[in-house]
Amino acid sequence: MALTGLFLISFLVVHATVNGMIFFNDGGVTFNEWAHFFGTNLLIRTMEIVLFLGLIAHVVDGLMLWSQNRAARPVKYAMEKGGANRSWYSASMGFLGTLILLFLVLHLWHFWVKTRFTGIEGYGVDAAGRENLFAVMQQTFRSPAAVIIYVLGCFSLFWHLLHGFKSAFQSLGINHSRYNGLIAMCGTAFSIIVPALFALMPISIHLNWIK
Repeated sequence: MALTGLFLISFLVVHATVNGMIFFNDGGVTFNEWAHFFGTNLLIRTMEIVLFLGLIAHVVDGLMLWSQNRAARPVKYAMEKGGANRSWYSASMGFLGTLILLFLVLHLWHFWVKTRFTGIEGYGVDAAGRENLFAVMQQTFRSPAAVIIYVLGCFSLFWHLLHGFKSAFQSLGINHSRYNGLIAMCGTAFSIIVPALFALMPISIHLNWIK
């Protein structure tokens, strides 16, 4: 669970970096250039398969852990004060993970299916003559409902990462008073910055801050 989680965290860094190119506010030219490179590079396309396998493994691991925890304690405590020993989000990782999974399905439908299967020829080309994936983003986030769903997905991602980042290192045995504080600080910063960046993208496009 920890290994697949850290692998998916590394993907978030790459994905946020590429998508963050829209903030150049140049009509999507820089973003489309990066998206074209990532979409046509053989090594990256191969890693795309590894990514899906990692995502599936993470989901399966989560379901197995949930099942094992229920089997270990089939009868609930007469009085349980979960908040006394752990945060609500650490106790709700399965729920938050499910929300993120549903969000991912929608995200893949909006972008990955179009770029890999149905094509985006109908969206024209950008100023540099490349396929205009940025135009797909503009159309998707024209809908207030889509923006709200994406922001809620990022909010769920924030809580999921807030617990998962730190606990992944602990699960791998990287747990020492000398650097636990640094890991916790990095985890909190990552949990805030990356989801906030993802959430800012649909908001900025919808409000025409980026064109």
